[in-house]
Amino acid sequence: MAEEQVKTVLTEAAEAAHVKQARLYWLRIVLAALGLLVVVVLVNRAAGGSFLEPSNLIRVLRQITYEAILAFGQTFVIITAGIDLSVGSLVSLTGVAMALFANAMPFHGFALIVATLLFGIVVGAAAGFINAVPVVRLNLPPFITTLAMMLMAVGLSYKLCHGRPVALASGDFTNIGYGLFLGSVFTKLHLPGIPIVVIWMVVIAIVTSVLLTRTRFGRYVFALGGNEEAARLAGIPVARIKTLVYVISGVCAGITGFLLMANFSSGSPNTATGDELLESIAAVVVGGTSLMGGRGSIVGTFFGALLIGVLYNVMNLLGIESYTQKIVLGAVILLAVVLDELRKRYLARA
Repeated sequence: MAEEQVKTVLTEAAEAAHVKQARLYWLRIVLAALGLLVVVVLVNRAAGGSFLEPSNLIRVLRQITYEAILAFGQTFVIITAGIDLSVGSLVSLTGVAMALFANAMPFHGFALIVATLLFGIVVGAAAGFINAVPVVRLNLPPFITTLAMMLMAVGLSYKLCHGRPVALASGDFTNIGYGLFLGSVFTKLHLPGIPIVVIWMVVIAIVTSVLLTRTRFGRYVFALGGNEEAARLAGIPVARIKTLVYVISGVCAGITGFLLMANFSSGSPNTATGDELLESIAAVVVGGTSLMGGRGSIVGTFFGALLIGVLYNVMNLLGIESYTQKIVLGAVILLAVVLDELRKRYLARA
């Protein structure tokens, strides 16, 4: 009888904690949405009303697509208190590899698109698995292992294409890179169409959000980031979960490489080797994911990417030069980290 009472008390406590966490999660989402709304109103006034023009809003969404998809995969890694520095280089590697693969295939059309995408996903997943092995088996710092992969991926992409972009021989990918979703319908309404790449971003955001918040795997990811040793003692397969988060990051890099390859009609070793890595990590941090692990969300990451995209866009509208834009982005990242640390200290005192 006593055991049943204890189980009942523990179950009720767990349910109460789950409800509290859910409320805090949605509270952060609502606050993020309100904060973004305030920023949009302010920047639209500063830009003389040009920011809220439909064509400009679509431009912002297109601009954040690639960094956001990378950031979705990065979110899984950072929640486990890790980091993946190789994602930008993996975009280049998968883009070159997919372009070579597509040009070598004897078939065309939908079959070629699907086969090329699957090939890129496999390459990205394999690289993510290689990233995870030293971290899981040898307990090496993720910073070092993914830095090594970043260098290897860049070098391999240059060797595969001999330093030159690989132009796609087929035009089957053009619609993915430049096409519009329901373009004719929006044209009749005198509105800009929604780029297909934006639809990809939305679908991936939904899939990864469901995976993180509605599955046992997602609960294990949070448990691992909160306390790895406790997760291990609780019977959670720590090695498998940690490996899968790096594989997911690699898959997101492969999908990004596919979309950029379609956009440029070629695979290039110079693609995504610039600010994409930094902006993907910035989107995760600004979106509320803790660098210490255990807390984060895909929705928050999307808002973080959107906020960064809005800042870049309005600075372009105001004619602010690129060097100052980097300073602003750095200040935003620092502010996000400082606020996260202050939040943790406040909760610790409470």
